[in-house]
Amino acid sequence: MMSGRFDVVIVGGGVMGCSVAYFLASDPAFGGSVAVVERDPTYRTASSALSASSIRQQFSTPANIALSQFGLSFLKAATENLSVDGDPVDLGLREPGYLYLATEAGADILRQNHAVQKACGVDVALMSPAELSARFPWLSVEGLVSGSLGLSGEGWFDGYSLMQGFRRKAKALGVTFITADVVGMERSGDRIEAVLLGNGERLACGTAVNAAGPKARRVAEMAGVPLPVSARKRCVFVFDCKEALPGCPLVIDPSGVWFRPEGAQFICGAPPPADRDPDTDDLTVEHDLFDEMMWPALAARVPAFEAIKVTNAWAGFYEYNDLDQNAVIGPHPEVGNLLFCNGFSGHGLQQAPGVGRGLAELIVHGGYRSLDLSVFGYGRLSENRPLLETNVI
Repeated sequence: MMSGRFDVVIVGGGVMGCSVAYFLASDPAFGGSVAVVERDPTYRTASSALSASSIRQQFSTPANIALSQFGLSFLKAATENLSVDGDPVDLGLREPGYLYLATEAGADILRQNHAVQKACGVDVALMSPAELSARFPWLSVEGLVSGSLGLSGEGWFDGYSLMQGFRRKAKALGVTFITADVVGMERSGDRIEAVLLGNGERLACGTAVNAAGPKARRVAEMAGVPLPVSARKRCVFVFDCKEALPGCPLVIDPSGVWFRPEGAQFICGAPPPADRDPDTDDLTVEHDLFDEMMWPALAARVPAFEAIKVTNAWAGFYEYNDLDQNAVIGPHPEVGNLLFCNGFSGHGLQQAPGVGRGLAELIVHGGYRSLDLSVFGYGRLSENRPLLETNVI
């Protein structure tokens, strides 16, 4: 058996794994070695490549808001942060905002979230149906009581380019990337001694990081610990609309259907019914979800969407924390050198910079320095103490 040793071995080379690697390698106080193990460097089925890559500050949890605020500042300084050999880094960031729409049933949650967001400095406005109609004349406000619009700091970007930017910069800073399957972890008492690879290699480590995305539960099981993160499938549909929708933000309908512009076209998606949302390895697009669930909601909310044509579709993995739809970040309470960054439930790309920075601080400095992420700690799982996030999409 081949062997090697690294101070930190990161399982998973998607945006989370590459972010942790980048922040470790760029910390002047860290003089150690880092390996990132990724089973598929083509990233064909990686969430980082298949995500709708949006960023918002309209969360109900202050720590989630703070993560996205840092994420936004990082994206805006992409060239400064991620340039290699002076090359510019364009992540295609656009900020048309998020628009959450609410009927009477959801109005209280929208108001409560608005208070939290304003207290955290989010540039957001609660709007009446009349105000929504005036700003977005193409929008039907039938049945609506209010809407929450992000006025700045929200929109979308090229998530795949962010992941590749982290990867390229981490490589330039000396991080080793290994193409292999992780098949086991060697645990001795309260420590992970090594990560075992399918090619027969044994990577001894000082710290192991689980950044395995949809495979996170399986990687945790290799260490003998449970992790309630499942791989759910989310289908995204691309469609044409003949009419222009000036100023269109990312819109979340009370039905759960969302849509936003994508170049000259639009993309949309929605959580499937609970009985069609299993833990799965399958990424087959379910076209009937669009016909039966999404299109009726789209046409009811935007009359111009009554005559649209689907031109493309894809499916990606959505790493869903079954307990509370919030991330699991930080060390295991008993296996102290096993760190998690899993279960982001749809908001991982936007939070990757803040999470990578936080885990690097834990590893290098022994604690969080910039932003306290302990609210996302593993302990709440074993204690069944949910950190609930409302308006999950």
